[in-house]
Amino acid sequence: MDRQAETHEVDRRGLLKCGAWAGAGVLWTMRGGVAAGSLLGAEAFGATRDLTFVQISDSHIGFHRPENPDTSATLRQTIAKIRALPRRPDFVLHTGDITHLSTPEQFDNAQQMLRELNLPIHFVPGEHDTQDEGNGREFLNRFGRGARGDGWYSFDHSGVHFIGLVNVVHLNPGGLGGLGEEQIAWIRDDVAHLRSSTPIVVFAHMPMWSLFPQWGWGTQDAEAAQQPLARFASVTVLNGHVHQVQQHVEGAITFHTAHATAYPQPAPGAAASPGPMLVPSEQLPTYLGMRTLNIRHGLGPLAITETTLA
Repeated sequence: MDRQAETHEVDRRGLLKCGAWAGAGVLWTMRGGVAAGSLLGAEAFGATRDLTFVQISDSHIGFHRPENPDTSATLRQTIAKIRALPRRPDFVLHTGDITHLSTPEQFDNAQQMLRELNLPIHFVPGEHDTQDEGNGREFLNRFGRGARGDGWYSFDHSGVHFIGLVNVVHLNPGGLGGLGEEQIAWIRDDVAHLRSSTPIVVFAHMPMWSLFPQWGWGTQDAEAAQQPLARFASVTVLNGHVHQVQQHVEGAITFHTAHATAYPQPAPGAAASPGPMLVPSEQLPTYLGMRTLNIRHGLGPLAITETTLA
């Protein structure tokens, strides 16, 4: 697989780095609490890792348009790639927009396919998962057991603290995501007992930094949510929503958006508005994919691998 890299730099409080890639694989590894990426190759799987998990996002089951007439097929291809990984992941994170219209049938179809992974799956909702009359009740009934509020929760695995956030229920003007005071207060309480050396992985649907506010690609109160995390040596934030890989760094916090499994969207500002982007059918697999993350305690940075369906 080949990979093309495009880097966008914007002056925002002195530092804003966004990297967008299409194609190939990048290995994400968390070593000693610091995130770093490297090109996917055989050497990426040669060392012993304490924890391996996969992020998938934006499956949009129920979407049927020329940009991808069969999102179920591309989700199944993603599932096959996960099942074929050299090491079986410990679990999967799905960062939202499981469905396109939040219908019970679409949730049923998605769940049936995802069961083929035979792995634990941790979900957060996308805005497309909260379009039912209950403002996300269908999602919570299926995936929200033990969650707080609109579906936020945390868990620990192999010395890493994971925080699943919901920023799609209370949207702000312009479509920006919102967390709300209750959820931000919960974040403060949730991490208060942790040592600053604890690696933190946050996952939510919409970007947790101002990626492109003109399109609603950001979370209005994200900065308040980041304050309780500032004392930690390593914080990795994983999002979906924008259907492409972008990266941003603020201090010890690294932000990563993910490929969709459904369809691509244009790069920030490259079109009049966001939305499904039509590409030649033979090129579609290069825009879709998944992310594998490996955490090797005491060996340096977090390793993250981007793998497309090509």
